[in-house]
Amino acid sequence: MRIEIDPAVRRRLKTELRWSGRREIGGVLMGEQLAAGHFRVIDLSIDTITGSAAHFVRSEAEHVAALHDFFERTGGDYARYNYLGEWHSHPSFRVRPSETDVGSMTDLVEGERNITFAALLIVRLDMWLHLRHSISLFVRGQPPQMIHMS
Repeated sequence: MRIEIDPAVRRRLKTELRWSGRREIGGVLMGEQLAAGHFRVIDLSIDTITGSAAHFVRSEAEHVAALHDFFERTGGDYARYNYLGEWHSHPSFRVRPSETDVGSMTDLVEGERNITFAALLIVRLDMWLHLRHSISLFVRGQPPQMIHMS
């Protein structure tokens, strides 16, 4: 699987990460399927309120509203535009999923929701300029795997 981030989304992430400083922020990833197994993140929600220096749990209602707006803007074309996963920052830690992150994402894809896969993007801004990131793919019935993101 391949996931890329739209340049406008990268710029928005950098701006929000500068603003949040050492506090974790995050939200949901919304994307476009470009080809089988190839996706582009074209939008994301940002919860800048609920995070702390070492923990982030997104406010569900705010992000449900963001998804609803996204689906309206994309004409309800769920085969092409859909939820891709979650993202949050690790401003003071490595850009790798914690045990808590892995557990939450595994619960998401193995749970009762009809989500067969989800990506977890973890980001950090180094020296107020360089966006560091990792992306992990969680697929129902499989162990998590790191994937390349362009």
